[in-house]
Amino acid sequence: ARGLELFMQAYADGHELTVVYPGVRDTLKWLHKQGVEMALITNKPERFVAPLLDQMKIGRYFRWIIGGDTLPQKKPDPAALLFVMQMANVPAQQALFVGDSRSDVLAAKAAGVQCVALSYGYNHGRPISEESPALVIDDLRALLPGCLDSATELMSDDQFPPDRDSIVVAPGKLWMKVIKALARWRWRA
Repeated sequence: ARGLELFMQAYADGHELTVVYPGVRDTLKWLHKQGVEMALITNKPERFVAPLLDQMKIGRYFRWIIGGDTLPQKKPDPAALLFVMQMANVPAQQALFVGDSRSDVLAAKAAGVQCVALSYGYNHGRPISEESPALVIDDLRALLPGCLDSATELMSDDQFPPDRDSIVVAPGKLWMKVIKALARWRWRA
């Protein structure tokens, strides 16, 4: 019990080496301005997540933060995705999950949600493309209109207004992200 307590304290205090990946702040800011409601779903204990997001100055962009201990189930179980979609009153066809691990892709598929996978981050050293997400990108800005190569569309035309420029322009659509997509952990516990 004492060892676990010491570990949790060290884990909570170890965020000074955490940095936000390039393009993440710009992407979150743009999505927020478009009225996109975003959630962050992670398997990390919830008590560690909000302070880290606030330290990185990105916490304000997320309406919902779901940690690995918020619900009885963790990813790859789809419970957290289903919970957030219910809270947001958004059907799976209008949601997009961005992740970087096998559990992210499996959770999204189980929830019926399109999944974009980031090539960087945490996937036990395996290429994320092996998990067969809808799309793999190297930079989160690739999902923004006019940024990088955003020509790939994930959802059918009838889900968005015909004048949209990309999949994220329609305000009010729900995005879900995982913490690893936002921050690089330089140490492993």
